[in-house]
Amino acid sequence: MDRLEAMRMLLAVVDAGSISAGSRKLNTPLPSVSRKVAELERHLGANLIVRTSRNLQLTDAGRDYVAARKIMADLDEAERRASGEYQTPRGVLTITMPIEYGSRYVLPIALSFMDKYPEVSLNLLSLDRTVDLVSEQVDIAIRLGDLADSALHAVKIGEFRLLTCASPAYLKRHGMPERPGDLIDRDGIIFNKRTFFWTFDVDGTPMEAVPRNRLEVNTAANCVAAAVGGAGIARLFDYQIPDELASGALVPILRDFDGPPQPIHIVYARQGLLALKVRAFVDWALPRLRSQSVYEDNPILSR
Repeated sequence: MDRLEAMRMLLAVVDAGSISAGSRKLNTPLPSVSRKVAELERHLGANLIVRTSRNLQLTDAGRDYVAARKIMADLDEAERRASGEYQTPRGVLTITMPIEYGSRYVLPIALSFMDKYPEVSLNLLSLDRTVDLVSEQVDIAIRLGDLADSALHAVKIGEFRLLTCASPAYLKRHGMPERPGDLIDRDGIIFNKRTFFWTFDVDGTPMEAVPRNRLEVNTAANCVAAAVGGAGIARLFDYQIPDELASGALVPILRDFDGPPQPIHIVYARQGLLALKVRAFVDWALPRLRSQSVYEDNPILSR
């Protein structure tokens, strides 16, 4: 039995919360993951996990054994040293990024980075969730919004804003809202209720003002298309509509009641030596991402 491989699979299962989720994370067939965990339990002569219909729980022996996570981290570090990652940028660089922001802004920069550093291979994970860089063995994350306190190193690369916007044709037909309360007489395009709260800053006090729900969509692309088509007023992140803002196809409204901008960071772990592939990507991406603000040279949005 390959104990190191079995340990990695166990840690993936524990982090993912189930054997099936762990197999998806590892991109390994479910029977193979289940067999490896069972072999490890037989080798140790102890049950490490308890499988229930809803979740997975560690036994006392399992909790003691997963403390071996540091051994795996030290082994990965030793392998990176041996492969020369600290002498020249090389090896696999794993980056996680928000789906839409990543595809629009990060992916082109990542592709140019590959041309610059041919010995580095990229593993790009487009995920709209916060990834634990250490336990999930990710080198770099692009994160939107305020960061939780952590031991990770973060470099700010920009800001984004939630904008209320509509097409010129819609505003011509229905009039320009002057205050958030005016929205109750307007048509709304509702997208992602959990994220796009219709809350405004009125004299320092949060105020909710929601337009009539005439259209509900489940993708940003459909929300943008509907707003451009004059279906109603939408709330979208500025990085989702740079072309529409620049061309005037969408007009930002109620700017005096915008909430504060939110930060965008490059985040990476600082444990021991920093692999040159990580440093090289940060140095490559930082100025390029900073230069892509939708507020550059846009007097409508600059305030």
